[in-house]
Amino acid sequence: MSRREYPTHPLVGVGGFIHRDGKVLLIKRKFEPNKGKWSLPGGLLELGEDPEEGAKREVREEVGLETTVEGLLQVANEVISDASGRTKYHFVLIDYLMRPLGDEVVLNDESEEYRWFEPSAVDGLDTTENTKLIVGKYVSRR
Repeated sequence: MSRREYPTHPLVGVGGFIHRDGKVLLIKRKFEPNKGKWSLPGGLLELGEDPEEGAKREVREEVGLETTVEGLLQVANEVISDASGRTKYHFVLIDYLMRPLGDEVVLNDESEEYRWFEPSAVDGLDTTENTKLIVGKYVSRR
C-alpha cells in the first residue's frame, strides 16, 4: 500500500464536483491532508480501477450518492511541503463534473459535515486552492 505521507511517487486522487440547482456539494475533511478544510468528495484511485469509476465509487463511499458523470472537469497537481521544504504529500487529482441521482447525503467517517454552496461563496471558505480553482472553472463554463 502506498504511503500518503512522504510518498515515493505521486498518488492519484479522484473526486466529484457534484452540482445541483446551481450549487456545489462540499465536505469538510476530518483527517490530514487538509483537515478541517472544505473540499470536493474524493479519494485515492485503486489499482486497476478506471478513474471515472473510481470517482463515482469515492463519491458513493464519502457522501452516499449515486451520480452520473457529465465529463472531466480538471486534472491538477497538489504538492504539500513540510516546514523543511520536503514533499509531505503529492497528489495528481482527477475531478469529474457530476450530477447526483438522489437527494439524501450520508457522510462516512472521513468527513465532519457537508453543505451545498453557491459557487460565489466558495472563495471565502477555508478550502484548498484546488477546490477554489475547480469552482472557478465551473463558473467560467456556465
